[in-house]
Amino acid sequence: MAREPLSFHTVLGTSTATTITLLDKDLARDLMGNFSLSELAYWMVTEQQPTRGQGRLVDACLLALADHGFTPTALATRLTYLSAPDSIQGALAAGLLGGGSRFLGVTEDCGRFLADAIEGLERVPEDDPGWDEVALGLVRATRAAGAFVPGLGHHVHKDGDPRTPRIFAIAQEEGVGGNALALFAAIGRTHEQVLGKKLPLNGAGVVGAALVDLGIPVDLLRGFALLARSAGLLGQLAEERRRPMAMETFLHIDQNAIPTRPNGEGHVRD
Repeated sequence: MAREPLSFHTVLGTSTATTITLLDKDLARDLMGNFSLSELAYWMVTEQQPTRGQGRLVDACLLALADHGFTPTALATRLTYLSAPDSIQGALAAGLLGGGSRFLGVTEDCGRFLADAIEGLERVPEDDPGWDEVALGLVRATRAAGAFVPGLGHHVHKDGDPRTPRIFAIAQEEGVGGNALALFAAIGRTHEQVLGKKLPLNGAGVVGAALVDLGIPVDLLRGFALLARSAGLLGQLAEERRRPMAMETFLHIDQNAIPTRPNGEGHVRD
């Protein structure tokens, strides 16, 4: 008996000799020129065509995370390109691999923190005072556990991250904000009562909240952060080609390295 050929069902890209189909749409006729890359990413992940407001908020979130200057991810990309200029993909990958708990990972950490808290609620608040009560309890419990509230604080924007109010404003303008943004805003209003100091709600955190409200699975939040940073790292590579700084960075560190004895017993040349 002849075996039936294997088949694999997908809503993503498939091709024939003359067409490419993606999300049940003709790629060339229906999608190209009509949707942005950020809208397409949202659509592929959620299998829901974004509304104008959802698309605008997703795009704002990606822009917020695209590039922050000479961060470790950018330096990794530039230095890898210095070492292997024949490997653009290696330089980009080096920067993306540096997206972790300190850089880019806050988006995932904050989104998961908020989503877990909301899932554990017996009743979802209907107003700001209700959310403030939830936020106070959450911050108190987090502090008692010896943990940090993700999304609070920034090493540069100590008096307020300029991205945060913009994300809140776009979500409100488009009517696409939800429980995660409401809880995050309440944390911003109440945390000082518990921590004894005022910290800014950072951009990576508010992006995590916004993406949760947009229906992005928490396990994929860091993927959106990496999608955003890919554009930034491409810009870093382009600038490295125009105005190199990686060689000077390497030489500065290398030429100022001080030989030191093992086990902290002092310098070789005292």
